Amino acid sequence: MTVARPALDPELRELLADMPQMTRLSPEVLAQLRQYPSTPVESLLAHRSVGRREVTIPAPDGVSIRMSVFSPAGTDDRTAGAPCIYWMHGGGMVMGDRFSQIDIPLEWLDEFGAVVVSVDYRLAPEATGTALVDDCYQGLLWIAEHADELGIDPARIVVAGASAGGGLAAGATLLARDLGTPAIAAQMLICPMLDHRNTSTSSRQYSGGPGVWTREMNEFGWHAVLGDRPDEVSSYISPALADDLSGLPTTYIDTGSAEVFRDEDTDYATRIWAAGGQAELHVWAGGFHGFDALYPQAHISATARRTRTDWLARLLHRNEGA
Repeated sequence: MTVARPALDPELRELLADMPQMTRLSPEVLAQLRQYPSTPVESLLAHRSVGRREVTIPAPDGVSIRMSVFSPAGTDDRTAGAPCIYWMHGGGMVMGDRFSQIDIPLEWLDEFGAVVVSVDYRLAPEATGTALVDDCYQGLLWIAEHADELGIDPARIVVAGASAGGGLAAGATLLARDLGTPAIAAQMLICPMLDHRNTSTSSRQYSGGPGVWTREMNEFGWHAVLGDRPDEVSSYISPALADDLSGLPTTYIDTGSAEVFRDEDTDYATRIWAAGGQAELHVWAGGFHGFDALYPQAHISATARRTRTDWLARLLHRNEGA
């Protein structure tokens, strides 16, 4: 039976028509995709006055975690007290690196003088279970412990990510709540990958496409992380499983009406409200998964990105000097 789908935004539909469509992933296709060069971050920094620092921190199991720190140039790192955006990249938990979608948080470096820290968490299937979110949490601890050195205000750390990175941001935030540290001012979850069950109406609607992430690709990504789906799946890697969403920092969630993650994302916001928390939810009519990262020039994309920035402006102004 054909499942009806919300229509794509007309401008996005035209742009997407020119892009080769892929609806499934396999180990062979993944190997090919991983051979593509990472985002040329140097070109993004060329017109900015930005300092860049590469650091390596140890995971509890001894694996090294790489992180990139981008800071506004010309500031006194010891006294700046800047906000911090801690960024987790997308890629279905199986691809991408710390420079993927980095143009998104770099806009907030420009706008707010924020220090941007991006983490190279381990990828599945080489890493499985909670290893990915554990890496992200270790990076968060490092940021909090080095706040003075980084020139950031520890009361204005925002955990953010897109797609798989959005899910990992949610998981790291749950870990920080449950372990009691560090303090997080907010979480920004951009079309987050939150639920390994892959059974929602929107998941079924986008079996076979259109868009850049289908139900079948989602299934591949989750299987890479969880293997044969053991009975016990941690809510830190699949945050939709969390029984309790109380006590979370203020949350921003956005998604498209025409994508796999629509329903799990709207449900997460609803459950935060039900637990007495604060969440802002935007469902962009006709948006497919990752539309604003892939086609930032589209009108709907520019609007979505500006809306996030406006929300951050309200948040950071409210928390300044807190």
